[in-house]
Amino acid sequence: MAINQPAGFGTVAPYFLVAGAEGFVRFLVEGLGGVETCRSMRPDGAIANVQVRLGDSTVMVSEAVAAFPPMAAAYYLYVDDADAAMARAIAHGAVEVMAVGDMPYGDRQGGVRDAWGNIWWISRRLVAEPYTP
Repeated sequence: MAINQPAGFGTVAPYFLVAGAEGFVRFLVEGLGGVETCRSMRPDGAIANVQVRLGDSTVMVSEAVAAFPPMAAAYYLYVDDADAAMARAIAHGAVEVMAVGDMPYGDRQGGVRDAWGNIWWISRRLVAEPYTP
């Protein structure tokens, strides 16, 4: 069976429904190092859909509405330098929920909560082999 998705998208793509989508997109770009690749607006001037590349993944963002209210979740974000990425996220308004440290499962990881309630586990893989319990 063929999987059909646009270039830059994985089989599963996070879709953020947030209040204050413009600010959230700014956080994704400035705080997490993303690149905005597409934008469409609603007639009322709110964001209908923005696509942001984070590494090799694309996420989507829309301004929440009554039928689709804001939803927070947790996301795992792999980066080249967990310490620098954590500092950048915090400098752009995120709050640390877990200090960066080396984890027993092979990642150097820390955690932040953004202003929209999402948790970001910011990680750098330290080992090449898969984790084995």
